[in-house]
Amino acid sequence: MGLLTLLLGLPLAPFRGVIKLGEVIQDRVNAELTDVSSARHELEAAEEAREAGEISAEDEADVQHDVVDRMTEPAPGGGE
Repeated sequence: MGLLTLLLGLPLAPFRGVIKLGEVIQDRVNAELTDVSSARHELEAAEEAREAGEISAEDEADVQHDVVDRMTEPAPGGGE
């Protein structure tokens, strides 16, 4: 029965590969969104942009609020 299952499941292999790739990408994006060093880099970039006059203080505050909100919200699929 293993050979029959393999032959019948073989046409679905590309779909399984795409689904697995999507899961890997989703996991990596979630890790990047909750990574402390990534958040720090984003905050530092906003501060440098404000100091250079590229964005206003209000825009910098918006970036800060977005980062804090992203870091404090529960992870998707965290199991409730």
